[in-house]
Amino acid sequence: MKKIFTTIWVLFFFTVVLAQPDRTDKEIKFSSKTKFFEEYLCFISADLNKTRVDVFIQVPYSEIQFVKVGNGFESKYNLTVSIFDEDKNNLITEKTWGEKIVVKDFNQTTSKSNYNLSMKSFNLEPGKYNIRTAFEDIDSRKEYSIENIFNVRKLESAFSISDVMLISKQTIVDGSNKIIPNVSRNVAAKKDGIPFFFELYSSAPREIKISYSILEDAKNGVYNEELSKHIDSGRTQIFHTIKDVDLGLGNYLLSVKVSDNQNDLTANSNKTFVSRWMGVPSSIRDLDKAVSQMLYIATSSEIDEIESAKSKEDKIQKYLEYWKKKDPDPQSDDNPVFDEYYRRVAFSNENFSHYVEGWRTDRGMVYIILGAPNNIDRHPFEYDSKPYEVWEYYELNKSFVFLDETGFGDYRLITPLYGDFFRYRN
Repeated sequence: MKKIFTTIWVLFFFTVVLAQPDRTDKEIKFSSKTKFFEEYLCFISADLNKTRVDVFIQVPYSEIQFVKVGNGFESKYNLTVSIFDEDKNNLITEKTWGEKIVVKDFNQTTSKSNYNLSMKSFNLEPGKYNIRTAFEDIDSRKEYSIENIFNVRKLESAFSISDVMLISKQTIVDGSNKIIPNVSRNVAAKKDGIPFFFELYSSAPREIKISYSILEDAKNGVYNEELSKHIDSGRTQIFHTIKDVDLGLGNYLLSVKVSDNQNDLTANSNKTFVSRWMGVPSSIRDLDKAVSQMLYIATSSEIDEIESAKSKEDKIQKYLEYWKKKDPDPQSDDNPVFDEYYRRVAFSNENFSHYVEGWRTDRGMVYIILGAPNNIDRHPFEYDSKPYEVWEYYELNKSFVFLDETGFGDYRLITPLYGDFFRYRN
């Protein structure tokens, strides 16, 4: 019987197929990425043919390495902002600089609420650019980078509006107003409302109307406000706080529209942001989806209990209560099980998405349940077999084979999980 099974297995797995279509398999890298944030904001430039782009980079203390120096702790890192044309064929400009942080208390180095903020300005012609931000930790030698396509807007001195800056806090320094931007764009912790700042540019004094609105998922309106204001010629700085708005967990769009009283001149600026509660993994944007993604750790009855909530607030409460029960140290602000589970979900979405989201694929399922394998034996271009991967977990003494039946990256598990393996493991 064993011999027959082996023969069937070999015939199934090594079936000769036609030549595979050309494609490039993405190498899976099982390493965590840094969680630094960046923001690009357009303001009018002294050179009216260009736009001033302020680049803000926020690096949490928890993501950099501190070393003991004298009576305190010190960290150093380098940042490089490289701006290319949209197709990344030409480097337009680049700036590199170093940052140094010194603290006295070690607890400050691990606090998620502490961060270092950097800013550099660039004068760019209007158009689309590929902006690459590179981070290098001096002591750990770890390097990370982020690339984004950014549209540099043309701002007219006759009548226009800058980008909107969400505000983390404001302070008075030497009689002037100092703004600390909310680079992460998370507003859930703003109990006193959502403060923000922008500039208006006008060639003459005007009576204007300003309309503020917030849309959930850029579709459903949850807030509207309109007011009138007189502005002088030149540059006018506007500070505003939206209050009495109840935002749940999710993605939102803040829209600011400006027009003169005759509606002859109009300008607008939009800002996307998120609402996320303290202690909830930053990758979570949609509560309903986050609940459905609990498939590999929660029982069906536990998920049903959360989904049966009669209100959004009740659903949030039940959801958080479930994860609190999984917290190995309920007295701590951190919940490593909560964080790790959704880190695996986010990783799966990034690396295994195909016709469906990565967390729903077989590779996503195994990765979320068991974590990163100790070794992957990849065979994407074998002549005498379909593409396949073998994931090995040494501690479990288990191997899992994924076969790409179609030849287009749709890997299916052919050595299924069973028993207590079908539940999340730390």
